[in-house]
Amino acid sequence: MRTIQLGATGLQVPVIALGCMRIGGMEQVRLEHYLKKCLELGVNFFDHADIYGGGECETLFSKALPLTPSVREQMILQSKCAIRSGEMYDFSKEYIVKSVDGILKRLQTEYLDILLLHRPDALMEPEEVAKAFDLLEQSGKVRYFGVSNHKPSQIELLKTCVKQELLINQLQLSLPFSGMIASGMEVNMLSPGSFDHDGSVLDYCRIKNITVQAWSPFGTDNWGGVFFGQERYAELSQALQEVGERYGVSPTTVAAAWILRHPAGIQVIAGTTNEKRMEEIVKAADITLTRQEWYKLYLAAGHILP
Repeated sequence: MRTIQLGATGLQVPVIALGCMRIGGMEQVRLEHYLKKCLELGVNFFDHADIYGGGECETLFSKALPLTPSVREQMILQSKCAIRSGEMYDFSKEYIVKSVDGILKRLQTEYLDILLLHRPDALMEPEEVAKAFDLLEQSGKVRYFGVSNHKPSQIELLKTCVKQELLINQLQLSLPFSGMIASGMEVNMLSPGSFDHDGSVLDYCRIKNITVQAWSPFGTDNWGGVFFGQERYAELSQALQEVGERYGVSPTTVAAAWILRHPAGIQVIAGTTNEKRMEEIVKAADITLTRQEWYKLYLAAGHILP
């Protein structure tokens, strides 16, 4: 598995990670086999969140793959916190620390490699976050920190008090859902794609050496499911098929390779629970699309070139 450097650290991470949001519906025996298969494929980066299955996904993970020292050394564990589901977002020191304690207990591990703040809290006080991060770092419970779904200005606000490097920003990105790329292409225009929803977040992350993690890499807008097989993406499906035939791989592989081709050094968070699909996604690590192929897919997804 090809790796990239995580932010400004010396930590090398695989370009494909397993998102564990959907493992809650898997039987333990099947989940155990699947997790071991992921490790065999080089997918040793596991992305959790305390709200996935109300915490049950983390519990099932540790039951299916007990984290003995030898196993724990093979993997990178990331989790997210701050969403109090159906109630509020909470960046208070007390809640962040309590959440990490719960995550560690469910995962049956003494530390997290990475903790992300899941979504921005409108009532965020950077001083509170700084106190939480200091405590978690000094106690050895968390090694690295980052955010998810944050704009550059929100990261800069956190950095006014947080002394740890924010190494990751996990953002939704796929061929159809790639406004952060389109807004940089359609500069000085009034076209729909020109509207910058994210504060030039992709450029910002590249400048600040923040690793972008792409969640929902095969998703559409407004939680519309994966784009494969959808009539409105028929042109994209055809283009993926054509490019895939040149490399002898599936459209799934090509769609993942499209994200990996971007020079930002993006890590793909694959949320599949299908072993065959994961094998297809992993193959993307060995493919480098040409510039012509990348733009062919970009246009087929409905974007324009001014």
